[in-house]
Amino acid sequence: MTRKERYEGVVGWFRENVPVAQSELVFTDPFQLIVAVVLSAQCTDKRVNLVTPELFRRFPTPGKMAAATVDELLELIGSVSYPNSKARHLKGLAQKLLDDFGGEVPATVEELMTLPGVGRKTANVVASIVYAEPVIAVDTHVFRVSHRLGLSRGKTPFDVEKDLETHIPPEHRAIAHHWLILHGRYTCTARAPKCADCGLKPWCAWYTKNAKS
Repeated sequence: MTRKERYEGVVGWFRENVPVAQSELVFTDPFQLIVAVVLSAQCTDKRVNLVTPELFRRFPTPGKMAAATVDELLELIGSVSYPNSKARHLKGLAQKLLDDFGGEVPATVEELMTLPGVGRKTANVVASIVYAEPVIAVDTHVFRVSHRLGLSRGKTPFDVEKDLETHIPPEHRAIAHHWLILHGRYTCTARAPKCADCGLKPWCAWYTKNAKS
């Protein structure tokens, strides 16, 4: 099977069987999204969704969050992973939005990556969801699924991102991130992938090599 055929099969299956796929983070505006994505680093969306309602109630805007103390933020996000650094990042992110972007979440990946706590993955998530930019964020789930399916052999998330963006049409890239992350979260799990329940078996390199032997 050629790489082109594999990509066409995988994308075609997702388009037919998962026409709607979106973030499981709960948010109502771009500021809430970027805060939630920063909090989700090495943490589950479920956990983040437990802490953000009160966080957003008390600090709903960059101005209010920038005026908060790190300890006030830490009190609300203490149950997420790495809460101390994330509390500092949130305060710094809010302040930079005020100082450099008029309190608005910027539109480009390059500008987003100037914000404290925002790496390439976070920037790509925000740019694709808010601004429909044709970029694909690569987290641990996307990285694993891309390798198992045979979509990429990239050694770094950036390498995988470039492979996916080379072979997935721009109009499908935003949803492709959600396709792959949700598939990795619920079907192609790190341990004991649910191959019996997976419709992608015909195109999966890992299944061809391992599960059928």
